[in-house]
Amino acid sequence: MPTHNETRRLPYSAQQMYDLVADVGQYPQFLPWCAAARIRSVTPRDDGSEVMEADLVISFKVFRERFGSRVTLWPEQRKIDTEYLDGPFRYMKSNWSFKEAGEEACEVTFFVDFEFRNAVLQGIIGIVFNEAMQRIVRAFERRAAQLYGT
Repeated sequence: MPTHNETRRLPYSAQQMYDLVADVGQYPQFLPWCAAARIRSVTPRDDGSEVMEADLVISFKVFRERFGSRVTLWPEQRKIDTEYLDGPFRYMKSNWSFKEAGEEACEVTFFVDFEFRNAVLQGIIGIVFNEAMQRIVRAFERRAAQLYGT
């Protein structure tokens, strides 16, 4: 099913970009199609990671769906892994990694793979999938510029 993998070099620290992406509760302020976010729980683990369960409401024209995910935050490694819990997908997984790339820059890698349960919805998103994923990545870049300057 549709997958998207993208690596970008950005003029921010890896920590700044990790913090921005890890702040799921703020997504409705800047992510396209994200109408609401609710953090169900955050649980620290012995390995230094945190597991966050969160709901996002995605709204696009007449389509409005809530889905739940389990987000594993790895602050020391600056990685974020997301697994699907419930909602309109058959499956969904994504991950982010953030690496320093010289002074005042970092390399951000984003991967997502998902499939909707509804074949009609899957067909519609398939047409605009790459453009939609690029818009989402650009939204994170614009948010970083707002928060950290360029």
